[in-house]
Amino acid sequence: MLRRLLQPVWVLLAIIFLIEAWLWDRLEPIVAAVVAAIPLHTFKRWLGERIDTLSPAMTLIVFVVPIIPLFPLKLVGVWLLMHEHWMSAVFTIMFAKMLGVGVTAFIFDVTRPKLMEMGWFVKLYRFVMMLRAKAKEIVDPVKARIMEIISGGGEGWSARTLRLILRFRKSVRAAR
Repeated sequence: MLRRLLQPVWVLLAIIFLIEAWLWDRLEPIVAAVVAAIPLHTFKRWLGERIDTLSPAMTLIVFVVPIIPLFPLKLVGVWLLMHEHWMSAVFTIMFAKMLGVGVTAFIFDVTRPKLMEMGWFVKLYRFVMMLRAKAKEIVDPVKARIMEIISGGGEGWSARTLRLILRFRKSVRAAR
């Protein structure tokens, strides 16, 4: 019973996790293109040389610190939501999310070799990759069912729902 009640929560968490992973996958090539287009390639090489001199623990700090300044931007988005500036809030939060994922992808690409020297980080990385695979496994059937419903073809749940709506509309019109 509890498992059945928690299933939508797990599906929602899996969807959120996969959205993050999807953003990461999509923004990583964009960040690489930006790095190639502007002199960030030189900065990346310079940063990589500096990181090579750091210990793995200090590299972890280099990985985490650039994300901290983005937190106030998300708070601005929440403030905009509270004051009912919906479009500005959504834009600000989405901008902060994409910028955060982009910066994280850039920094992770530079710091990965050093971070992988820490045993606990390797375990955490493998755990996150396992969670990603599990989330995909959870969401794939839901995604397939949604695509089946959308494609419809006059059969299945969507056709029954459409017929039910049409009958309801007819009964409402007849009652007038």
